[in-house]
Amino acid sequence: MKVILQQDVKGQGKKGQMIEASDGYARNFLLPRKLAVAATAENINTMKQQEKAKRAQEAAEKAEAEAVAARLKEITVRITAKAGNGGRLFGAVTSKEISDALKEQFGIQIPKTKIVQDEPIKAFGGYDLKVKLGYEVTGTLKVMVAEG
Repeated sequence: MKVILQQDVKGQGKKGQMIEASDGYARNFLLPRKLAVAATAENINTMKQQEKAKRAQEAAEKAEAEAVAARLKEITVRITAKAGNGGRLFGAVTSKEISDALKEQFGIQIPKTKIVQDEPIKAFGGYDLKVKLGYEVTGTLKVMVAEG
């Protein structure tokens, strides 16, 4: 019996995939638990439309991520921090501070988890940080830490 999986089923396949399952397994396990639906013409068309909509949404999100990456190249986020002797900061500039400053200064909202810091920022100066925007799109964010 051909069925379309509604959820990932271990050992069978992923959500949205059409598989061939034995009649008993499909009738007694997959269908009652709403893990799958029978592969009728209507359900196959629905599956194709959902795949098409998903691809369109992913393409739109990737284009948006690329637009944000292009915008990040043009801007520099300025952060003020207090420091002790020798220009060393009290503490470090965190990803959360950078994310908040980016939102406040330019209206771009990027979660702090997407900002990659190889090492903590503990001194004044300019830094280039990598930002993972998803869909294999990365951008470069310029951060200027100044005394404040």
